[in-house]
Amino acid sequence: PLQKRRDCDFSYAGLKTAVRSVAEKMAEERGADTIDDLSREDKANIAASFQNVAIRHIEQRLDRAMSMVESEDDGIRSLAVVGGVAANAELRTRLEALCAKREDPWNMFVPHPRLCTDQGSMSAWAAIERLMVGSSDQPSGHDVYARYPFQFKSC
Repeated sequence: PLQKRRDCDFSYAGLKTAVRSVAEKMAEERGADTIDDLSREDKANIAASFQNVAIRHIEQRLDRAMSMVESEDDGIRSLAVVGGVAANAELRTRLEALCAKREDPWNMFVPHPRLCTDQGSMSAWAAIERLMVGSSDQPSGHDVYARYPFQFKSC
């Protein structure tokens, strides 16, 4: 997933293709007609391997992003994990470890898993947080972007 790139971008397109190729090869080796015919254990192993690599890639990119933020020395040491992916227990555990191992440990904020299934609730939470810091959607005095560029200056 764009491992050789030194920025914060990533894509799972190559990983998904690799997983499909491995599953097809495994089906052929097992004498199964299709991937659907693989055993439950084989499917679970493939899924676990995919999850492990996908999370490892998130860890690598996030570690890079955290280092960039730390180099700006603005005191930001917080990570919010939101959306449906935040319900994944393995991801939570590994990101908590990533935050804790920093030289200056980061705080991780993540809602209860029951709140991580609907993007609408995450949007509402983000709105509450914005209101609490006085952020506004009033365009006067603010730069307005049709598509906000979510990247650091050095990415």
